[in-house]
Amino acid sequence: MKKSVWDIFAPIYERAMKSQKHIYDFMYEEISSAVKGKSVLELATGPGMIARHIAPSAKVVIATDFSPKMIETAQKKTAAENVTFEVADATDLRFSDKSFDAVIIANALHVMPNPEKALSEIKRVLKDGGILIAPNFILREHAKKNAWQKLLSLAGIKFNHDWTAEEYKAFLLENGWRVTKSQIVSGRIDLLYAECAFLENENITGGRI
Repeated sequence: MKKSVWDIFAPIYERAMKSQKHIYDFMYEEISSAVKGKSVLELATGPGMIARHIAPSAKVVIATDFSPKMIETAQKKTAAENVTFEVADATDLRFSDKSFDAVIIANALHVMPNPEKALSEIKRVLKDGGILIAPNFILREHAKKNAWQKLLSLAGIKFNHDWTAEEYKAFLLENGWRVTKSQIVSGRIDLLYAECAFLENENITGGRI
């Protein structure tokens, strides 16, 4: 089987993200608060950075990635006993319906050819009233790709979707997810932190049923 770009970058991914450390520190804090006491599924965990940091707050964390090398890299790091790592396709999950209180997919939807499929699977495995946490890299309004983004493209990391913050929110809404909490964090590539609720689980006033 031909290696994916993520298999190739697995051993150096965490080091490459050090330039975005403040963004990841922000995500660790926000996500830890959001998943307190919850059963959590993480999709596109990469080398397990988020999973390892949020584990002390969560009840249990199953962290998955499409890339076997990413999971292999994640398993080499020390993690809490309530974290497990496994290979999984975000668009075709093995988990039963309504299995998790929270699903995390960080910085991944924009590199998927069909992110709608992942969102559909997330809805299926999420319990009623559950939370989707979907921080994602975004483009600045009216801005061209910067040198860092061009370098990633040259390295083979392709963005299938170049969303601005508003375009990303619109994409989520089109697929049934209302952003309930968001914040833009500036960096080499800006991040929109987003927590979402599925619209079916809300009444017309925006409250839970």
